[in-house]
Amino acid sequence: MKEFRVSFLVTALCIGIAGWWGTQHEMGLWTALWLVTVLAVLEVSLSFDNAVVNAGVLKDMSEFWRQAFLTIGILVAVFGMRLVFPIVIVSFSGGISAVETMQMALNNPNQYSQVLVEAYPVISAFGGMFLMLVFLNFLFDSNKETHWLGAFEERLTKLAKFSEISVFIALCAIFSTRWWVPEAEQSRVFVAGVMGVLLYLAVDAVGALFENEEEGDAAVKTIQRSGFASFLYLEVLDASFSFDGVIGAFAITKDVVIIMLGLAIGAMFVRSMTVYLVNRGTLSEYIYLEHGAHYAIGALAAIMLLGTRVHVPEVITGLIGVAFIGAAVWSSLRHRKNHPEHYAT
Repeated sequence: MKEFRVSFLVTALCIGIAGWWGTQHEMGLWTALWLVTVLAVLEVSLSFDNAVVNAGVLKDMSEFWRQAFLTIGILVAVFGMRLVFPIVIVSFSGGISAVETMQMALNNPNQYSQVLVEAYPVISAFGGMFLMLVFLNFLFDSNKETHWLGAFEERLTKLAKFSEISVFIALCAIFSTRWWVPEAEQSRVFVAGVMGVLLYLAVDAVGALFENEEEGDAAVKTIQRSGFASFLYLEVLDASFSFDGVIGAFAITKDVVIIMLGLAIGAMFVRSMTVYLVNRGTLSEYIYLEHGAHYAIGALAAIMLLGTRVHVPEVITGLIGVAFIGAAVWSSLRHRKNHPEHYAT
């Protein structure tokens, strides 16, 4: 379990800081430790499917970019997306400076969380559209050889001859919000959704730029650039997953320090699970696991789109993800039992 060593060290550090923070405030030591534990579990439960998808990308990356994902990437994930990003959202939504926003977060957490919750429809539209394209492009991938749902998925892959079918469906989804999102939010939600689509296309374009086959030194440079594109894709994917966790955390506590510590522990374990899946070859052993993760992502995208109108409890989101992953594992075990020749070493 060497993949989890750093996660346990970070957990010990965060728990120590949380304990100290709790003794300095009214919540006390044990309440602080309990809240951090709950938040860490929330983050892992919402992001396990993220770890599976990450592993599918990470297994094709060089060792250099894997390490970058586990060092620079974790700093971006913890401090960037789970601390800085909410501050930027609140600052932009409230029309106040970042310094004033940080002061609000520490001194008036109720007002801070209220502004963040009010921005949730915009956040949901942006992240939901990005995740929807992740799911749709997997669903319509004509190069996919394994089909979890058999003939149904095979027929869908035939639609890949329409190269922009995923973008078309995503744009139809965001256009549909004009009929059921409150009028006051329609313009913001629409623009945010379109921005989510454009961001996915931009990240995809960066990867496509470096897919040319080269030889010698040129090949090395191509692989390095492709690694950067994959790294960028993983960071944006993590950002999209983090939205629900950050918003949901405020339903548990309004203390931004406790929230950051709890989500940091969860984010570290998600990273460790990703590396564990890659190192142990789990994706090849459980052939439908990646399918289950992408269907969970599709469900999350739909839930985030609904979040532009109503808030779906994070417990439901987490349970849906676990259900898809569990079904995929069960299907993989059945396949392994019925087709042992595919797993012969």
